[in-house]
Amino acid sequence: MKNSNITIIDVRSEGEFVMGHAQGAINIPLNEIEDKAEEISRIDGEIVLCCASGNRSGMAQSILQSKGIDCHNGGSWFAAENYAMAL
Repeated sequence: MKNSNITIIDVRSEGEFVMGHAQGAINIPLNEIEDKAEEISRIDGEIVLCCASGNRSGMAQSILQSKGIDCHNGGSWFAAENYAMAL
């Protein structure tokens, strides 16, 4: 990625993630987002969330924002790189 100050978090299951994901993305399944919020809060730079369609990443965004973590919903995993580059 051109902008190395962006972290893409894919909230799909591990099985979905291994089938394909945005370049450089890390996998934190939606059901683990709340438990890993403190770890996520320590990420420097922009956080872009993605999944298959944008639904789960939207739920993850709500969870993280309720904990004061600034993040963006990048939608589907294959669109997340383009979204991140537009930030």
